[in-house]
Amino acid sequence: MSNFRTERDTMGEMQVPADALYGASTARAIENFPVALEPVPAAVIKAFGYLKAACARANHELGKLSEKHAKAIVAACEEVAAGKHQVHFPVDIYQTGSGTSTNTNANEVIANLANEQLGFGVGAKGKEGAVHPNDHVNMGQSSNDTFPAAMHIAASVAISRDLIPALERLHADLAAKAKQWDKVVKIGRTHLMDATPIRVGQVFSGYAAQAQYAVVRAGRALRRLEENMPIGGTAVGTGINTHPQFASKVCAGLTKALGGNFQEAANHPEAQAAKDSFVEAHGELKTIAVSISKIANDIRLLGSGPRCGIFELSLPATQPGSSIMPGKVNPVIAESAVQVVCRVLGNDTVVTTAALGGIGSLFELNVAMPVMIDAFLESVKLLANVTNVIVNKLLTGLVVNEERCRELIDQSLMMVTSLAPKIGYEKAAAFAKEAFESGKTIRELCRERKVLPEAELDDALDPWKMTEPRA
Repeated sequence: MSNFRTERDTMGEMQVPADALYGASTARAIENFPVALEPVPAAVIKAFGYLKAACARANHELGKLSEKHAKAIVAACEEVAAGKHQVHFPVDIYQTGSGTSTNTNANEVIANLANEQLGFGVGAKGKEGAVHPNDHVNMGQSSNDTFPAAMHIAASVAISRDLIPALERLHADLAAKAKQWDKVVKIGRTHLMDATPIRVGQVFSGYAAQAQYAVVRAGRALRRLEENMPIGGTAVGTGINTHPQFASKVCAGLTKALGGNFQEAANHPEAQAAKDSFVEAHGELKTIAVSISKIANDIRLLGSGPRCGIFELSLPATQPGSSIMPGKVNPVIAESAVQVVCRVLGNDTVVTTAALGGIGSLFELNVAMPVMIDAFLESVKLLANVTNVIVNKLLTGLVVNEERCRELIDQSLMMVTSLAPKIGYEKAAAFAKEAFESGKTIRELCRERKVLPEAELDDALDPWKMTEPRA
């Protein structure tokens, strides 16, 4: 056992690896939860670093924590926030539902780092003058308000720094293509069947609008998370054992350190007992995923072919598509995006279920928070990453096949739609049926029957004019 040290928590002695920065309670949690064999996401641990630093500063300002201890704790927290000690946060995702083990893990690591700076060394929590994980690092706090507060921080940072910039890139690229291709007319489709013409620019303007709304939705999710910080509620939302000004000072400190606008929850019992804000925020992510699915699927279908499909778009060739069919190229980027959407929709079920009363939310506390934040952060990461991949690998290099667009317009029976106001709906429908049976185009059949004077017929069947309202 020379590679271990003996430490104690409230339940007794534990053997802790000699070089570990955590203590007995974390070691106990490692033994108790070998489930996913994956630790709580690094973003949550970094959030704990920012949170505990803000707490230490607030307690010092309020006269609760000495300057010596506060400085040591803040310095330790800054290292944790920078991700320098991630290996010392091994507690499994599927742990106690309040995240108590992770909060304890953070308290122990931060205390040991602080004590090293103060010259006490690791495992010195019981020595006079040393930093204690509960009495000092966790001062004025509970796992029940710190873990959900770290959830809010981690999710907010991920949305603001990763997701929103990616969605803004997507919107900018789609908007540029909408402008670039606005002179190209193609056939529209509804119910997967031929419809009236539409400009490629109009189609892409729709995609651009979806991306723009996605930015708005991500912003709404961000604001909902920032404005409902649970810190200060301590055990059950009453604020027992904490200063009345503690939470507001912590939120101000987080805003200064991270940007944004973190605000104390208007109602602490709600913020701790329910996780409706996360359900709402992930609902916005789900909607963003649905938008991405629409865009990716449309592009891959419009690029189908090249000989036997629609092929109005040429997708960039990114890799060989088959191990048996030489020369085959598949819409792999779009397929990657669709799989991300599947995962996000699944994660939405996880978040929603974890927040349900009787499952996660019970009386004064939600007890399914670790799995909730794991699912939430995965959704943000996947959406941000695949959005950048769509821009880099699918939209960049995407080409409109203008000749193919013209060919399909000429063949479309729905060109007859613009004749209906002139010859009547039923006669136009009969023309469409006859053109289909004879294999002729609408234009050819109309000329044969001399339905309209040539100039008037050309005007009525002008594909460009069919893409705009006409009296």
